[in-house]
This record gives sequence, C-alpha cells and structure tokens, in this order.
Amino acid sequence: MQDPPAGAANAWIARLDTPLAGAAQGPLAGLRFAAKDNIDVAGVPTTAGCADFSRTPVAHAHVVQRLLDAGASVAGKTNLDQFACGLNGTRSPYGAVPNSFDARYVAGGSSSGSAFVVATGEVDFALGTDTAGSGRVPAGLNNIVGLKPSRGLISARGVVPAAQSVDCVSIFAPTVGMAWRVMKAAMGFDAADPYSRRLVLAAQPLPARFRFGLPRSPRFFGDALSLAAFEQAVAQMVALGGTPMPIDYTPLAEAAAMLYDSALVAERYAAVRSFFDGHQNRVIEPVRSILADGRRYSAADYVEARTRLQALARRAEALWEGLDLLVVPTFPSHYTIDAMRAAPVVLNRNLGEYTNFVNLLDYAALAVPSGLREDGLPFGITLIGPCGSDLQLAGLGQRFHHATGLTQGATGRPLPAPEPLPLEAATPTVQIAVVGAHLSGMPLNGQLTERGAILAAQTATAPHYRLYALPGTVPPKPGLVRVAPPDGAAIAVEVWQMPLAHYGSFVALIPAPLGIGTLELADGSRVQGFLCEPLALEGAEDITRLGGWRRYIESREA
Repeated sequence: MQDPPAGAANAWIARLDTPLAGAAQGPLAGLRFAAKDNIDVAGVPTTAGCADFSRTPVAHAHVVQRLLDAGASVAGKTNLDQFACGLNGTRSPYGAVPNSFDARYVAGGSSSGSAFVVATGEVDFALGTDTAGSGRVPAGLNNIVGLKPSRGLISARGVVPAAQSVDCVSIFAPTVGMAWRVMKAAMGFDAADPYSRRLVLAAQPLPARFRFGLPRSPRFFGDALSLAAFEQAVAQMVALGGTPMPIDYTPLAEAAAMLYDSALVAERYAAVRSFFDGHQNRVIEPVRSILADGRRYSAADYVEARTRLQALARRAEALWEGLDLLVVPTFPSHYTIDAMRAAPVVLNRNLGEYTNFVNLLDYAALAVPSGLREDGLPFGITLIGPCGSDLQLAGLGQRFHHATGLTQGATGRPLPAPEPLPLEAATPTVQIAVVGAHLSGMPLNGQLTERGAILAAQTATAPHYRLYALPGTVPPKPGLVRVAPPDGAAIAVEVWQMPLAHYGSFVALIPAPLGIGTLELADGSRVQGFLCEPLALEGAEDITRLGGWRRYIESREA
C-alpha cells in the first residue's frame, strides 16, 4: 500500500520510539509486535480506550512476557473499542480506526488497531482480545488471519477483562503459519490466572475428506456481495476435500444473543465496576449504556442465564454429529464509519452474527481470508471446532488461505510458502519430494493437499539425476532416474510434509513405471520421492537440460 489511509494514526494509542526488545535468541527473534491497549506492557500506560481509567503497570502481562522471552519486540499499544466493548472500531475517544483497504469503512473491533497495523505491515503480528469476536471480525475485514484459541490456552493475566470467564487473548498475523508460531510461544498454563487450563490439543489432522457444517440460511443483511463471496469460499473448501453439510443455526444464534440480551452482560459490568461506579460519565456511549445495563440483573438472574446457556450448549452438541468442523462467514457485511455511528447498536450486532456464540460454547476458531469481493473489499471465513481443535483448524486454515492466491493484508506482498506448524511434531509425518505433475499448481497436486500435506521446501536434488518426459502419459509425467557421476544434474523438486496416516493411500495412487524411492537432495539430506524404472525410458525425451518439469511445461506452452 503506497499511502496510509486517512485516520491511520488512530490505530496507535502509544507507539514506542524504540521498540522494547525481547531476548536476543528465540523462535520469534527479529519479529515486532503490537499489543492491544487492554494488555499490560510494563512502563507503558494501559488505557483500555479510556484515558481516565489509565494506569501504568510495573509488570508485563503473562503473554507479553512469554513473547519477549521468545525473542519478539514490542512496538507499542493499539487502539480499541473502549473496554473491548464493540466489534466495529469506532467506539474510542482516540478516534475511529479505518479499514486498511478503504478508509470510509470500519476496521472492525474491538481489536481494531491491532488488526490495522498487521494488515498494513507496520508489525509482524499483534495481540488482540476476543470475547465476542474481537479477534476475528477485524481480521476478516482487513484480509489477515485471526487466531482465537481455545479458552485458557493463553493466559489472560495482565489483561483488562471484558467478560473474564469467556475472554481470550487472540493473535493477528498475515499468515496462519506466523499466527501458529506466535501461538506456540504464547500458550502455556498459568496458575495465577483463574481461567487458565491445561489442554491437550488434538494432534491428528482433519481427514482428507472432511465434512463441514454451515448455516442452512445464512444472513448477510441484504449484502449480495458478501453472499457471493461466501458461496465462492464454500466452493474453495469443497475443492480441498470438504463436503458441506447445512445445519440448523438456531441454537448457535440463541446462544449468541445471550451475550448482551441476558444477565450475562452483568459480567461486563463486573469487570470494570470499581471504576465505572465512580466515573460513569467518563465512559462513552454506547459503551456506557451497555455496562450500566449489567447493574439491573440479580445473582439469580445470572444463574438462570448460565443454566439456559448450558442447555443451548447441549442442543448445539447434536449439530456436531458427523461433522469435523463448522465454516461460517467471519462477518456478514462491510459498514462505513458514518453508517456505524448512525446505528451503532444494530450494525455492531450484525457484525457479531457469526462470532458471539463461540466463546460462550467453548469452541476454538480461526478466521482466514477467502477473497476480495467485487467492490475490492476483503471477505473471510471462520473455521470453528471443539475446544482443543486449534491445531487441526490451523492445518486446514493454512491450506485454504494459501490456495486463495491472496496477498498479505493490504500490503500487496505475496503469501510466503506454507510453513510446517510448530506443534506438528506430535503428528507422525513423512517428507515426499515431488518432481512433476504433483508440483504446486500442477494437475495432481490435489492428491497431496487433500491428504493434509503442506509444502515444506522448494529445492533441488543432488547433481546425480536425469529427467525425462515419459511418452503417452495423462496428465503428462516425468521420469526421474539416478545416474553415475558425472552424467547427472540437479533437478528442481518440491518437498511436501504429509501426515503418515495418509501416506499409504497416496502411494497406492502412483502408477507404474513410477514409484517411491529415496532421493538425495542438494543439501545431502535424503527423503522419499518419485523415481522411474529405467526400462520405461525407451522413447522418452531427455529434458535434463531444462533443470525441472515446470520449465519443460512452460517450454511446451511457448
């Protein structure tokens, strides 16, 4: 993006002249991040979007300390809907945060500033919080990834609560790989956080053929462009091996409505009661009215609301029978800042149509970009799974995002190659070197991606191979054979990492005269890979001089 949009400065509440440096070494060394200004950074005021509430902490929030220990540096604190109460990014005395693609539109909230600075490339990643969708809606509106972990995976100690029992620290990043790298460093049990949990993540990837639930009659509030974008995203998910299964969205919608239309809103009031009771007039509307509404409920009302929510959770359990995950729009429509200010409650509620229920029902979620609408504004979907399914969602989310052909946020930079997810060591995998029709973008690549394989490296063989174009193969295929020095050359290959559970079904698809053997790569390492029987080379064209199959195909097309 050449010039920052109008109002870009509103994304920051405190931008440090010199970033607060983390450890010299670590998995996040060299990366810079921002923290939403309801998350403590020692020595920097925490405002929660309200100057009169401001205090200067002497210690970092638990999550900030973990990221510093992992080598990342803090660049500053970002703007938010006041007291994290809102999904649109206009409810702040520090100014409305614009959408990174078009400054007339909202950036989403409450983590508006964090999403904006990631989308515009000002930081490598950012922390937000998510109670009702604040870690997902801004991601979808700005073409970035929003990782909302299972509750309790990341400690919320040192975070100003919005509704403490359902709060999550969330992660914004340009890619799923980056978000998960941060997640690996940030997560961990914290005995000082009453809602921290020791969770065991499901390590088995989602099946190659998976079934995903989606609302039977999704609502977009008259936005035809979002409807078309969602239909396209569903088609993309089908192309990855998914089968759509329409579900009755009613219990999820009823649970979502309880967040503000029941005694559960009392928890938002309780989070800031000591400040709010003495400084109510210092809180902006409509945040003031929402918090004040929490006063009118009794303890019995709250108990009844929790019981009703539990009953809805039981009804929702039935939706998961035969499903591997849910797929919903991250948001139903884009709204201008002017329109949001004119109808701040109704339009804000619309933005939470597909997010409010997730934490209440104890689910994990990952918001990923899916495309640009016809008007050039971003659209995205959210993958939702049971508590502990975070890694499974990340695996599928990375495949989906990298298949879209989108660029990173609003920067125009292409997506990097997918990266192995850091916790995948818990899942047995095998590395496979492919040389021809299974390369990225080639006709048989889907046989890899539908089995959960991800691209690990683009490299070359050791200089001991020759490559041939085999005659009469459909689709066209090469034959790679090892030869004695000095007759060979280095041949371009891709190395894919595949769950071991799917390896057998992949090998069964390989027709003679091709087979799987051991290939030596340029760095001397050895992996499984495609080789050809030498007797099959009669009548084949030697294309070794081209250095790889992709260049051969390009030469034929030319």
